[in-house]
Amino acid sequence: MAEVLFAGDPQSHAALRTLFLAAGQAAHCCASAGETRRALCRGGFELLVINAPLSDEFGRDLALQAAEAGLDVLLLCPAPQADKLAVGLERHGVFVLAKPLSRQQAAFALRLVRTGRLRLQKLLEQNRRLTKRLDEARVISQAKCALALYCGTPEDEAHRLIEKRAMDARVSSREIALDILKECGRGG
Repeated sequence: MAEVLFAGDPQSHAALRTLFLAAGQAAHCCASAGETRRALCRGGFELLVINAPLSDEFGRDLALQAAEAGLDVLLLCPAPQADKLAVGLERHGVFVLAKPLSRQQAAFALRLVRTGRLRLQKLLEQNRRLTKRLDEARVISQAKCALALYCGTPEDEAHRLIEKRAMDARVSSREIALDILKECGRGG
Protein backbone atom coordinates (compact mmCIF):
# COMPACT_ATOMS: atom_id res chain seq x y z
CA MET A 1 0.00 0.00 0.00
CA ALA A 2 1.46 3.37 -1.02
CA GLU A 3 2.09 6.10 1.51
CA VAL A 4 -0.14 9.07 2.26
CA LEU A 5 1.45 12.51 2.38
CA PHE A 6 0.00 15.13 4.73
CA ALA A 7 0.76 18.83 4.34
CA GLY A 8 -0.26 21.34 6.96
CA ASP A 9 0.22 22.66 10.44
CA PRO A 10 2.14 20.02 12.43
CA GLN A 11 -0.45 20.26 15.20
CA SER A 12 -3.07 18.87 12.81
CA HIS A 13 -1.06 15.83 11.70
CA ALA A 14 -2.39 13.51 14.42
CA ALA A 15 -5.98 14.42 13.56
CA LEU A 16 -5.34 13.93 9.83
CA ARG A 17 -3.79 10.52 10.48
CA THR A 18 -6.88 9.50 12.42
CA LEU A 19 -9.21 10.65 9.65
CA PHE A 20 -7.39 9.45 6.55
CA LEU A 21 -5.11 6.50 7.31
CA ALA A 22 -6.04 2.86 7.07
CA ALA A 23 -4.65 0.54 9.73
CA GLY A 24 -0.96 -0.07 9.13
CA GLN A 25 -0.75 2.42 6.26
CA ALA A 26 2.39 4.55 6.17
CA ALA A 27 2.31 8.34 6.18
CA HIS A 28 4.71 11.22 5.85
CA CYS A 29 3.92 14.65 7.29
CA CYS A 30 5.17 18.01 6.05
CA ALA A 31 4.67 21.46 7.54
CA SER A 32 5.06 23.57 4.38
CA ALA A 33 4.48 23.48 0.64
CA GLY A 34 8.21 23.53 -0.03
CA GLU A 35 8.83 20.56 2.24
CA THR A 36 5.89 18.75 0.61
CA ARG A 37 7.28 19.34 -2.89
CA ARG A 38 10.64 17.89 -1.82
CA ALA A 39 8.86 14.83 -0.37
CA LEU A 40 6.86 14.41 -3.59
CA CYS A 41 10.13 14.27 -5.55
CA ARG A 42 11.11 11.13 -3.68
CA GLY A 43 7.87 9.44 -4.83
CA GLY A 44 5.92 6.51 -3.44
CA PHE A 45 2.78 8.47 -2.54
CA GLU A 46 -0.72 7.83 -3.82
CA LEU A 47 -2.62 10.44 -1.82
CA LEU A 48 -1.81 14.00 -0.76
CA VAL A 49 -3.97 15.61 1.92
CA ILE A 50 -3.41 19.36 2.18
CA ASN A 51 -4.71 21.10 5.28
CA ALA A 52 -4.85 24.69 3.99
CA PRO A 53 -3.57 27.26 4.54
CA LEU A 54 0.05 26.16 4.68
CA SER A 55 2.83 28.22 6.26
CA ASP A 56 4.37 29.32 2.94
CA GLU A 57 1.36 29.31 0.58
CA PHE A 58 -2.33 28.54 0.67
CA GLY A 59 -1.97 25.10 -0.95
CA ARG A 60 -3.88 25.59 -4.21
CA ASP A 61 -0.76 25.57 -6.40
CA LEU A 62 0.63 22.57 -4.54
CA ALA A 63 -2.65 20.72 -5.08
CA LEU A 64 -2.60 21.44 -8.82
CA GLN A 65 1.03 20.36 -9.14
CA ALA A 66 0.40 17.10 -7.28
CA ALA A 67 -2.74 16.30 -9.28
CA GLU A 68 -0.86 16.97 -12.51
CA ALA A 69 1.80 14.50 -11.32
CA GLY A 70 -0.90 11.82 -10.97
CA LEU A 71 -1.57 11.85 -7.23
CA ASP A 72 -4.99 11.79 -5.66
CA VAL A 73 -5.34 15.13 -3.85
CA LEU A 74 -7.66 16.21 -1.06
CA LEU A 75 -7.57 19.91 -0.19
CA LEU A 76 -9.07 20.77 3.18
CA CYS A 77 -9.88 24.45 3.51
CA PRO A 78 -12.04 26.78 5.58
CA ALA A 79 -15.74 26.39 4.73
CA PRO A 80 -16.23 29.92 3.31
CA GLN A 81 -13.57 29.25 0.63
CA ALA A 82 -14.42 25.63 -0.18
CA ASP A 83 -17.10 26.17 -2.84
CA LYS A 84 -15.09 28.82 -4.68
CA LEU A 85 -11.95 26.66 -4.67
CA ALA A 86 -13.84 23.53 -5.68
CA VAL A 87 -15.11 25.16 -8.87
CA GLY A 88 -11.58 25.84 -10.07
CA LEU A 89 -9.80 22.75 -8.76
CA GLU A 90 -12.16 19.83 -9.30
CA ARG A 91 -11.75 19.98 -13.07
CA HIS A 92 -8.05 19.30 -12.42
CA GLY A 93 -8.78 16.29 -10.23
CA VAL A 94 -8.44 17.96 -6.82
CA PHE A 95 -11.14 17.02 -4.32
CA VAL A 96 -11.96 20.02 -2.08
CA LEU A 97 -13.46 19.51 1.38
CA ALA A 98 -14.66 22.15 3.83
CA LYS A 99 -13.30 22.21 7.39
CA PRO A 100 -14.23 21.15 10.00
CA LEU A 101 -14.46 17.61 8.72
CA SER A 102 -16.17 14.64 10.34
CA ARG A 103 -14.85 11.09 10.26
CA GLN A 104 -17.78 10.10 8.01
CA GLN A 105 -17.03 12.89 5.54
CA ALA A 106 -13.36 11.88 5.42
CA ALA A 107 -14.24 8.21 4.86
CA PHE A 108 -16.72 9.14 2.14
CA ALA A 109 -14.16 11.38 0.39
CA LEU A 110 -11.56 8.60 0.49
CA ARG A 111 -14.03 6.13 -1.03
CA LEU A 112 -14.85 8.59 -3.81
CA VAL A 113 -11.18 9.24 -4.53
CA ARG A 114 -10.32 5.54 -4.57
CA THR A 115 -13.32 4.70 -6.75
CA GLY A 116 -12.26 7.40 -9.20
CA ARG A 117 -8.69 6.05 -9.19
CA LEU A 118 -9.91 2.50 -9.92
CA ARG A 119 -12.12 3.71 -12.76
CA LEU A 120 -9.24 5.68 -14.22
CA GLN A 121 -6.92 2.66 -14.00
CA LYS A 122 -9.49 0.50 -15.80
CA LEU A 123 -9.93 3.13 -18.51
CA LEU A 124 -6.16 3.47 -18.93
CA GLU A 125 -5.82 -0.31 -19.26
CA GLN A 126 -8.65 -0.41 -21.81
CA ASN A 127 -6.99 2.46 -23.69
CA ARG A 128 -3.68 0.58 -23.70
CA ARG A 129 -5.34 -2.57 -25.09
CA LEU A 130 -7.22 -0.61 -27.77
CA THR A 131 -4.09 1.29 -28.76
CA LYS A 132 -2.24 -2.00 -29.11
CA ARG A 133 -5.03 -3.43 -31.28
CA LEU A 134 -5.08 -0.31 -33.46
CA ASP A 135 -1.32 -0.48 -33.90
CA GLU A 136 -1.57 -4.14 -34.85
CA ALA A 137 -4.34 -3.39 -37.37
CA ARG A 138 -2.29 -0.50 -38.82
CA VAL A 139 0.83 -2.66 -39.29
CA ILE A 140 -1.18 -5.51 -40.84
CA SER A 141 -2.94 -3.07 -43.17
CA GLN A 142 0.41 -1.63 -44.27
CA ALA A 143 1.73 -5.15 -44.93
CA LYS A 144 -1.35 -5.99 -47.01
CA CYS A 145 -0.83 -2.81 -49.03
CA ALA A 146 2.85 -3.68 -49.51
CA LEU A 147 1.93 -7.17 -50.73
CA ALA A 148 -0.59 -5.68 -53.12
CA LEU A 149 1.85 -3.06 -54.38
CA TYR A 150 5.02 -5.15 -54.70
CA CYS A 151 3.65 -8.62 -55.31
CA GLY A 152 0.30 -7.91 -56.95
CA THR A 153 -1.52 -9.88 -54.23
CA PRO A 154 -5.23 -9.01 -53.79
CA GLU A 155 -6.13 -7.65 -50.32
CA ASP A 156 -8.20 -10.63 -49.17
CA GLU A 157 -5.48 -13.05 -50.29
CA ALA A 158 -2.82 -10.90 -48.59
CA HIS A 159 -4.80 -11.09 -45.34
CA ARG A 160 -5.06 -14.88 -45.56
CA LEU A 161 -1.35 -15.11 -46.38
CA ILE A 162 -0.41 -13.08 -43.28
CA GLU A 163 -2.69 -15.15 -41.03
CA LYS A 164 -1.39 -18.45 -42.46
CA ARG A 165 2.25 -17.44 -42.04
CA ALA A 166 1.51 -16.36 -38.46
CA MET A 167 -0.18 -19.69 -37.64
CA ASP A 168 2.59 -21.72 -39.29
CA ALA A 169 5.32 -19.79 -37.45
CA ARG A 170 3.27 -19.63 -34.22
CA VAL A 171 3.77 -15.88 -33.91
CA SER A 172 1.39 -12.94 -34.07
CA SER A 173 0.06 -11.55 -37.33
CA ARG A 174 1.74 -8.27 -36.38
CA GLU A 175 5.19 -9.94 -36.35
CA ILE A 176 4.61 -11.45 -39.80
CA ALA A 177 3.36 -8.10 -41.05
CA LEU A 178 6.51 -6.40 -39.76
CA ASP A 179 8.64 -9.04 -41.51
CA ILE A 180 6.77 -8.43 -44.77
CA LEU A 181 7.29 -4.68 -44.42
CA LYS A 182 11.03 -5.23 -43.87
CA GLU A 183 11.22 -7.50 -46.92
CA CYS A 184 9.34 -5.02 -49.09
CA GLY A 185 11.43 -2.17 -47.76
CA ARG A 186 14.62 -3.93 -48.86
CA GLY A 187 13.13 -5.05 -52.17
CA GLY A 188 11.49 -1.71 -53.01
